[in-house]
Amino acid sequence: MKTTETPAPLPAESGAPITKTDIRPPAPSKEKTEGTVLNVFSHGVLVIWAFMVVMPLLWAVMTSFKDDRSIFSSPWSLPDSLHFDNWSRAWTQANMSDYFLNTVLVVGGSLIGTLVLGSMAAYVLARFDFPGNRFIYFLFIGGMSFPIMLALVPLFYVVNNMGLLNTIHGLILVYIAYSLPFTVFFLTAFFRTLPTSIAEAAFVDGASHSRTFFQIMLPMAKPGLISVGIFNFLGQWNQYMLPTVLNTDPDKRVLTQGLVQLAVSQGYKGDWSGLFAGLVMAMLPVLAAYIIFQRQVVQGLTAGALK
Repeated sequence: MKTTETPAPLPAESGAPITKTDIRPPAPSKEKTEGTVLNVFSHGVLVIWAFMVVMPLLWAVMTSFKDDRSIFSSPWSLPDSLHFDNWSRAWTQANMSDYFLNTVLVVGGSLIGTLVLGSMAAYVLARFDFPGNRFIYFLFIGGMSFPIMLALVPLFYVVNNMGLLNTIHGLILVYIAYSLPFTVFFLTAFFRTLPTSIAEAAFVDGASHSRTFFQIMLPMAKPGLISVGIFNFLGQWNQYMLPTVLNTDPDKRVLTQGLVQLAVSQGYKGDWSGLFAGLVMAMLPVLAAYIIFQRQVVQGLTAGALK
């Protein structure tokens, strides 16, 4: 007759205390390993992408302090000495100061007009139901898909017939019209996420529609306004096609036109050190705006996706 062997009693059954050696750690799960590999891969891709973005910027800044001979003889080496005269030459002799002022006036005026008109239109489309609401909304969406190249010739004649050719305010109006479709599209989705109870409480207290919008709803939409403002600022600051066609007056050129003029200022022998200095001048406001408002940009992008 066979008898089965009884297993040895566990430490808990025998009354002995359980020690760390008696407890075996759980085996690492497969999901945890896959998550670690995915994190390493994603972080590696981000590092490579950051390197590809930051290195050209650093190279442009470094080159702006070299002379023309060093730019071609040793393009990847550090400058032997800091040539600050490149910046002064670009600012004064190449008229970058005038181009910078014109760009600030055009972009500042168009950005304010775009945000005011775009936010008002987006608020009405998002909060009020009326005949033609969706039709008007899809007209703005269609404006985003219309290539600006197809509108250059008729736009030139329209602006010329209105007497706005080669003027700062004419270029401001064109920039506003160019940026409104995306602004309305972005802010309409953002206004739909804001609570309606606050606006209804303001109406009960006797506030008008305009007061409710400017004093209550517009401050609540600050993250969205900053986000769409940054995107419009980038697009308008770097705009080249529209001012080239609509702004041929040398005294009213913007920065993008000034950089092209600086590149060919000496015929076949360009002022490359001054060109890189002007390029960095045009790039600094964009970097400063994004560094200052980067948190608001992220909040605006995520807030419009959450209900």
